[in-house]
Amino acid sequence: MEFWLVLTCLLFSFHLRTGQSQSSSSSSVLNCCEGDVLFLLDSSGSVSMFEFFHMLKFLSELVEPFSLGHEEVRIALLQVGTMPNLEFGFETYSRQQDLQEALKRTQKLGGDTNTEDALLLAKDEVLKQGIPGGAREGLPRVLVWLTDGVDPGDVQQFMSELRDEGVYVLVVSTGQGNYQILRDVVSPPAEDHLHFVDIEDMSIITEDLRNAIIEIIRAKRLQVQDITTTSAVLHWRPVLAGTGFYDIRFGPIPVVSQDSNSGINETKAPGHYQRITLSGDSSSVKLSNLLPDTKYNVTLIPQSNLEIFNALQTTFTTHPEFQSPAQVAISDSTVTSVRVSWAPLQPESIQNYQVEYSTFPTGKLHVLTVNNRQNSTVLTNLQPGTQYLVTVSASYTSGKEKAMSVKACTQEGKLLPALADLHLTTVGNDSLLVKWKGGAEGLRGYWLTWEEESARSSKQRSTLYLPPHLVSTTLNHIPHKARVCVSPVYKSAQGEGLCCSANFPSGWY
Repeated sequence: MEFWLVLTCLLFSFHLRTGQSQSSSSSSVLNCCEGDVLFLLDSSGSVSMFEFFHMLKFLSELVEPFSLGHEEVRIALLQVGTMPNLEFGFETYSRQQDLQEALKRTQKLGGDTNTEDALLLAKDEVLKQGIPGGAREGLPRVLVWLTDGVDPGDVQQFMSELRDEGVYVLVVSTGQGNYQILRDVVSPPAEDHLHFVDIEDMSIITEDLRNAIIEIIRAKRLQVQDITTTSAVLHWRPVLAGTGFYDIRFGPIPVVSQDSNSGINETKAPGHYQRITLSGDSSSVKLSNLLPDTKYNVTLIPQSNLEIFNALQTTFTTHPEFQSPAQVAISDSTVTSVRVSWAPLQPESIQNYQVEYSTFPTGKLHVLTVNNRQNSTVLTNLQPGTQYLVTVSASYTSGKEKAMSVKACTQEGKLLPALADLHLTTVGNDSLLVKWKGGAEGLRGYWLTWEEESARSSKQRSTLYLPPHLVSTTLNHIPHKARVCVSPVYKSAQGEGLCCSANFPSGWY
């Protein structure tokens, strides 16, 4: 163990660069941002020393260009093990050189992957605003979770509470499993905030992840959030310290249009400016009774007898009044079922969705009611080889409705070729070589799933999709008692698969 610690330290010292050796390309993010960024680092026994070294090296390069300080960016590191360990808090380092040295000294914890307790500590102490050692009030907070993807734990509720409190959640996984769990916990958009990458290739996502963080914590003294068709919430960093007042003025920006007959430009103002006065200890206000699909200008003027402040200004556009469902699509057609999906979701203005379907051109009408945060549902007990008319209707809180219809077809009632053979071979102490026989006509690929069979396990399922030319793969970080299933995927549906249980020698655990 001492040999690996010494080797890791030597390699880490060689690869890490201090703030004095920043490249010119990274200097563009200096002084760009203000906010608190907490890195949640998987330091448990499922992470090897090799992987841990690469994660720390990745963190070093990721944070190096930022300017640190009380008025700029603050960094904290929380390690996940059997017991969470706050390696350093937000107030610890205000110089890059000191931060880089701290990363060099960081030691791996080992033990269980107790992410739940680490998130509880992050929520109640590290990211909590207004307490000693906690996050700053009025500034964005970011949680970046670095995990190997093994046994993420029951984290959805904790992550949901953090997001509800205004924390942005980003995830980097060096494993391929548990995609749905990680997809559920990140802040939208997932394509910018969720990254899967091989441990040795982490550097390829450094710039993208850094840009995503910058987009969140870029210094914006005046921000507009929670925009709907008729409202928006204005946030600002308080500067009056309870003295004076804030003068807020907002109204629609005049629209310039050209008359097609005369060619004369006409300016149309869809409304008048409104004014709100708030006390000096305020930091947000909800702007109500706005017009749908309208661009607004907002000016905030801090008024004080003690000091002169610059006015802050921004613009935003309210959402169109009636959009959803603007798109309706049919997928996953089988002999007796289809999935119907719609977009965009507008939970703030829609009460619920109704999905009506019947055989085409005539047939018994069936109706499903779906909640306002769901954008798809599966229609079951359908007739094979039959065309259906499907209509999705949105019931708005205003009492109005919008509907869109599409046609859907179930598949003919014919059997799809099943998987012929499946073999599992243990490789090392936690890896499996999975082989099967395939190659049936019309094959599009294979779905692999695996989960722990233990009755005490939460049975977190992991999945992997492979193209049709592959008939074997190696799965890493597999639980001791795992059940692995492989199913063929055809154009019309998923065929019958096979399942086997892993049999690791007991001496390896």
